[in-house]
Amino acid sequence: MTTPAPDRPLSPTERTRHRRLREQGSTDRRELDAVLAEGFVCHLGVTVDGTVMVVPTVYGSDGGTLYLHGSVASRSLVASPGATVCVTVTHVDGLVLARSVFEHGVNYRSAMIYGVPRLVTDEDEKLAGLRCLTEQSAPGQWDYARRPSRKELAATALLALSLDEASVKIRTGPPEDGEGPDAELGVWAGVLPLHTTWGALQPDPHLASAIAAPPHLAGRAGTTTRRSVR
Repeated sequence: MTTPAPDRPLSPTERTRHRRLREQGSTDRRELDAVLAEGFVCHLGVTVDGTVMVVPTVYGSDGGTLYLHGSVASRSLVASPGATVCVTVTHVDGLVLARSVFEHGVNYRSAMIYGVPRLVTDEDEKLAGLRCLTEQSAPGQWDYARRPSRKELAATALLALSLDEASVKIRTGPPEDGEGPDAELGVWAGVLPLHTTWGALQPDPHLASAIAAPPHLAGRAGTTTRRSVR
């Protein structure tokens, strides 16, 4: 597991080179880190038995490696080692509502990662990768809840994918027709922002009444996910 220098730019390849909307592309590794840090659900694209599958799964990033989780029964995760995959992460920040439907769009941040993943078999790395996954979605939970047993580890598949080949695109700001002919239409235009907020905790019905929510969970209720922009 290697962590690239944060100031080292992403290296464009034939697969990650920005061809369309180049002004929305970025080669700043810090923006890749920011996109990955904010989420915990990705979509894994892989070919299984000659058929393309796109599977949602959870992930964790340590800055140099992306860990993808699943059961050993997951055909996509078991089949993907040795084959190139594409992993995508997307955050929608708002609807861009222009004066014409043609100019409508979305403010977003997205990352695409290409590579050949490897199946993690070393027990220490698997535990570290699962910790990375857990802390990505619920910081503090790994040290609070019971750790996986050997039987549970054996029933879990974990893929490790290098972040060496990645592409980032970000779109911010208002519609782009404010200075064109459509500005005279008298139609409202602007951005309808989208924010994700964690709701109130919902205790398990079987939870003993004396067990209070730990601070790392109670403190998240009502908070809005971070929004990183250029």
